[in-house]
Amino acid sequence: MTRALIVIDVQESFRARPLWATISDPKISEQVNRLVQISRRAGDLVVWVLHSEPGSGNVFDPALGHVRLMEELERADGEPLIHKTSHNAFTTTNLQQVLTERGVRELTVCGIRTEQCVETTTRVAGDLGYQVTFVTDATATNPIPHRDAPAEQSVADLLADPRTLSAEEVIRRTEYAVAGRFATIATVDELEAAAALRA
Repeated sequence: MTRALIVIDVQESFRARPLWATISDPKISEQVNRLVQISRRAGDLVVWVLHSEPGSGNVFDPALGHVRLMEELERADGEPLIHKTSHNAFTTTNLQQVLTERGVRELTVCGIRTEQCVETTTRVAGDLGYQVTFVTDATATNPIPHRDAPAEQSVADLLADPRTLSAEEVIRRTEYAVAGRFATIATVDELEAAAALRA
């Protein structure tokens, strides 16, 4: 087992926010499930990561019950479940130890949000020497407000502001930022086809 799929923050916390109405792919769990099945069939490790902010009182506070996998996802026995409190999945967890103990050197990453926790994990993984595949169409994100926009603006105001960066543009820019530097970009279809050839 030298490969692992890292599923990052595909959790109910995001659905509990008004911003979920703007998510780039509301059915992201379907793409993630496809990747999980590809990985399991190949005998690769699947690692589940959840973002947690204990005591915050927001949707990432475990006390509120949203810090759990989206209901369409199912973790198999023996698959690690890691809770992080930083953007990347390494800094505040034992993820690197889990991977090292299993001899993992190649990572496939997916999850929420494309340019935030997934990209940050990808960058750190690349710096740690892992070979990373970034599966863009198994990530999702939201439009990003301009730096001068009010901190608590409504979803309607976010979408109406001409300075807002669309989710599609965020995803496109993320691909440009990581490709060839920190990761190889792939789609679920491409990985499915590659797995079929290896079978």
